[in-house]
Amino acid sequence: MNPCMVFLDRGSLPMPICPPELPLQWREYESTQPEQVLARLEYAEVAISNKVPLLADTLAQLPGLKLIAIAATGANNVDLEYCRKHGIAVCNVSGYSTHSVAEHTFALLLALRRQLVTYHADIVAGEWQKAAHFALFSHPVNDLQGSTLGIFGYGEIGQAVARIAAAFEMKVLVAERKNSLTQRKDRVSFEQMLTQADVVSLHCPLTAETRHLIGVAELRLMKRSALLINVARGGVVDEAALIQALQEGWIAGAGIDVLSTEPPKNGNPLLECIGPNCLVTPHIAWASQQAMARLAKEILCNITAFYRGESRNRLV
Repeated sequence: MNPCMVFLDRGSLPMPICPPELPLQWREYESTQPEQVLARLEYAEVAISNKVPLLADTLAQLPGLKLIAIAATGANNVDLEYCRKHGIAVCNVSGYSTHSVAEHTFALLLALRRQLVTYHADIVAGEWQKAAHFALFSHPVNDLQGSTLGIFGYGEIGQAVARIAAAFEMKVLVAERKNSLTQRKDRVSFEQMLTQADVVSLHCPLTAETRHLIGVAELRLMKRSALLINVARGGVVDEAALIQALQEGWIAGAGIDVLSTEPPKNGNPLLECIGPNCLVTPHIAWASQQAMARLAKEILCNITAFYRGESRNRLV
């Protein structure tokens, strides 16, 4: 069997891809279950994976594997330490979805503040058609201008969100790490951000430190009129606590693009809260056509660079 490059979860990137011009066969699979990985990578020199786990026990049985090209930024699905010790190169793609995620953040925020979903439903139900005046005033609408946006996670995406907020003439508070003993210049404490923000927007990776970053205590600190936007990772928010906060009115609403388990094949209680004050989108903040095109291009450039002996977007 000729050596090949294998995209294990091609369905995670619904965008045309032209395989790089290398002496390797191209194989792709819509999705791959953990028990299928070994057989599909048996002759692979390159494995492309978005979310399929590539862990030590599997990698140890793939002596021909030379490169793992992660079709995303996060590398938590790859055993980087094993790869480092055994000479398997690993690269990822960063920055491709910055504008897409930042724009989606404001799509959720504006939909909540301007009551877009609720007013659309009213029109479908015929409420505007029956109104006594030229406009329908059934739900309060609020401006972004003059309100305060709190950002946790100030990488490329967080900074892009801050720039958009400035265009809306919002005040921006960038939060320091939770429980930090020091405070960097131009940042506020985590607790200060929570208590002062009209909108709390999350843009951090999911780590042991950030898991359930937002729970009961944090939601209790927020204004009752505040909104929570999570386009980071589902585990950053304690979903049970958020449900309680929405049901009991601790906060005014939430815009969520990520859940703790995706897809939610066995359901998720947060989905039952979808309504005027809770908008949920299916982890597509990153997935504009432009962002996916950039991602596809970068994956192929990373692979080509590796075979040219160049170090490009290397994690290992």
